Amino acid sequence: MPGRFGEIAEQLRRSTVRILTEARNAQGSGSGVIWTADGTVVTNAHVVSGSAVVELWDGTSLTAELAERDPRRDLATLKVQARNLPAPAWRDSTSLRPGEPVIAIGNPLGFVGALTTGTIRACGPVRGWDDRRWVQAAIRLAPGNSGGPLADSEGRVVGINTMVVSSRGGALGLAVPSDTVADFLRRGARPSLGVVVRQVASPPGESALLVLDVTSNSPAEYASLKSGDLLVSANGAKLASARDLGNAIDGATGNVLRLGFLRGQRLAVREVAIALPASRREAA
Repeated sequence: MPGRFGEIAEQLRRSTVRILTEARNAQGSGSGVIWTADGTVVTNAHVVSGSAVVELWDGTSLTAELAERDPRRDLATLKVQARNLPAPAWRDSTSLRPGEPVIAIGNPLGFVGALTTGTIRACGPVRGWDDRRWVQAAIRLAPGNSGGPLADSEGRVVGINTMVVSSRGGALGLAVPSDTVADFLRRGARPSLGVVVRQVASPPGESALLVLDVTSNSPAEYASLKSGDLLVSANGAKLASARDLGNAIDGATGNVLRLGFLRGQRLAVREVAIALPASRREAA
């Protein structure tokens, strides 16, 4: 078994890339997964926002162009001009069960191709965080692991490592599920508002969404939304969860989203109409 594990780990290392980016005169780095042998690389949207340099396992550097980016699912694809790249197999994350062993490969803190192991804790939303589905693993991740593969004991990719959150049982590594990645690759990016939100109790005692961050050059920034704003309605319907906001964005008539929000200590609801970008690809 040790020899088999070493072989699986080495194959995963060859399928994992280092991504180097330039933003605001500072260099950043993260990880990515070679998804297809003809040059498609999958990573997190927060790792890359434009062209980048991709370093392969053997040190080869390739210029990569951003092909698609979906901030709502925190996924992005890069395209490099290469063939016969070592793409891994992947497994539908819905088949995962708690207690299964998993492997993460990435480039944390400057360590290229670092490996860590852990176990699956759950697959689904994280209570108190948001209502998106995550592959949740008891595994040690660090900056630079973002965008790299989370794989099962056979080396099949089950998720894209994204972040670490605290839980009662300790830190949890969260990965975007592989079936979400497959849907992203098939359907393309969904329209994005450009905000990071968290569900909270609003002053009247109902649930609302607190804006934690606003992405630069996003529809939310152009509409003058700010961190600290409280989103209470979208298209006339109350907002109780991030999923409600996502559904409102997807169902916006004419790609116009009408938001009601509170700002500061004022209880009067403000309204704003936000123009959303059209989807770049028709849904399958």
